[in-house]
Amino acid sequence: MTIAARPIAAAPRSPFAFPRWLEGFPIIPALILLLIAFVAVFADVLAPYDPQIGSLRLRYRPPAWQEGGSMAHLLGTDHVGRDVLSRLIFGARVSMIVGITAVLVAGGIGTLLGIVSGFLGGWVDQVIMRLTDTWLALPALTFAIFMAAVVGPSEMNIIVILGAVYWTRYARVIRGEVLSLKEREFVRLAIVAGCSKWTIMRRHILPNVINSAVVLGTLMLGVVIITEATLSFLGIGVPPPQPAWGLMLSDGKQSLMVGRWWLTIFPGCAIMLMVLSANILGDWLRVKLDPQLRQL
Repeated sequence: MTIAARPIAAAPRSPFAFPRWLEGFPIIPALILLLIAFVAVFADVLAPYDPQIGSLRLRYRPPAWQEGGSMAHLLGTDHVGRDVLSRLIFGARVSMIVGITAVLVAGGIGTLLGIVSGFLGGWVDQVIMRLTDTWLALPALTFAIFMAAVVGPSEMNIIVILGAVYWTRYARVIRGEVLSLKEREFVRLAIVAGCSKWTIMRRHILPNVINSAVVLGTLMLGVVIITEATLSFLGIGVPPPQPAWGLMLSDGKQSLMVGRWWLTIFPGCAIMLMVLSANILGDWLRVKLDPQLRQL
């Protein structure tokens, strides 16, 4: 006589545990991005000084914990006596505005063209994809530098340039998903029901590719911020005396070899933390929102 084995009951979940859809959530990167966003929104309140005004008698003051520093300027001052902490705080606003807006512009253009190309097909698909291939063949950073040199440095110009440079990433990914979606039953039924092509793309295709666009946008945020910082470092990005992290690196590079490390280390660390946090959060979103990866 055999005795059937009883199934092992699953261990009860702790009431303090994360919901299953939040498992593996990158808490520290998310907190860093929230902190940077908070600082960017309330920069006018948090910054102790005007970031564009300095005093030559206070130039090159070291951080407060070094000899010669003072609590009045916790992170020291730059070559014209401007407070480094205040410029870092307002630099977070510049990076957030440029980064998020450029990602939205690139995502909007790329997602629209990807949906139109994948769903309509034919000569429309050929024209859009050949244009995309041509754009992708150009080195992104070199192309951005060329466009910035042509149109001139300004915050709005940089947003438009970055959107024009990086829309191709969205178009290529979204088109691939649309080619699969348009063979699904719900799309075929919508066609049989007499829905127009624009209605199908708006009501049935777009909601099913939003997840991929959001994930790609999160991953592209770090790339966009790095590109903006590079353009500002080269002097063709955000124009001085606006406080941008890349511009701060450019202003401090000549003083690094004489021991004024705070002029480059602090903005460099700010860029690194923001880009790294955005990439880690984007990787987590990719795993959670991609149906194939959720099954692994």
